[in-house]
Amino acid sequence: MAVRIRDRAVARVPASTANLGPGFDSLGMALSLYAWIDLRPAETTTVTLLGEQLHGVPADKTNLVYRTAQSVFREVGVDIPELAVTIRSDIPPTRGLGSSAAAIVGALAAANALVGDALPRDALFQMATRIEKHPDNVGACLFGGIVATAWDGTRAEAVRMDPPEMLEALVAIPDYQLSTARARHVLPERVHLADAVFNVSHGALLTAALATGRLDLLRHAMRDRLHQPYRAGLVPGLETVLRDAPEHGALAAVLSGSGPTVLLLVERNTRRRDELERFLRDTMHEAGVDVTIRWLHPCPYGAETAGLDASHPDFALPPERVLQTRETGVGA
Repeated sequence: MAVRIRDRAVARVPASTANLGPGFDSLGMALSLYAWIDLRPAETTTVTLLGEQLHGVPADKTNLVYRTAQSVFREVGVDIPELAVTIRSDIPPTRGLGSSAAAIVGALAAANALVGDALPRDALFQMATRIEKHPDNVGACLFGGIVATAWDGTRAEAVRMDPPEMLEALVAIPDYQLSTARARHVLPERVHLADAVFNVSHGALLTAALATGRLDLLRHAMRDRLHQPYRAGLVPGLETVLRDAPEHGALAAVLSGSGPTVLLLVERNTRRRDELERFLRDTMHEAGVDVTIRWLHPCPYGAETAGLDASHPDFALPPERVLQTRETGVGA
């Protein structure tokens, strides 16, 4: 199969939250924070980093985006050893908002667009899952919306759902990082059968509630016994937020991914926004943690790409203007 290599490709990908409480390594939701991956064939590899969230990211061929893009080229059978890579990200790293999934999916999508979309989206999903080692974040990032996923170590599957129209998210992003490896290290190797049954049943209820828009069930359905109790020691204030957030107007509260970001699901247009912000900020501050508070929307859009030739009128534009963010709020 002949492959046409474009002069430039840009991908825009959303942040994501994983687990949603009981759906450990299986449920994910895209959120309205974004990263852009920009790739161009070049004579010498360069990595340009844009945005305050990329401090410390490698700017050479050890960069995750460069290495991931090369996996697409190998799969397709083309040789593009040198790339001009530009990364712009508004997603805070190692905070439980899918920054690594965004880098992986963005690199796969942009590299695929650079070679004329030679690979189907399912192939990108399989590749992303093998790199990330779990499918929930990459599935949400690639497909958008809410995803229910499974991976048996060989093949990943995903079912995408539109987010309930009235759902909104409030996140508290701590001023410290927490690696996924450290957050997984505190988890036990074995769990009690009762806890496993608890999570299976609540994960099933949560999936059905999200699919049918039953927001009234989230407070009950989003409880977890497999990971949050063990990670609470890594996130001061988490236990209080999980327990008390519904009393201040939230539908439910969870640890976002492996943390340390705490995520509250809220009914859009609630009159208790200010109360929720105060509760969240004060609770975390009393626990000794300074946080950034942000309102986000579930993002229905996954990875989007643009392949450009040098003659295209947008060719010289920065990546965030080649693919601008879509509105995901009321009326979107």
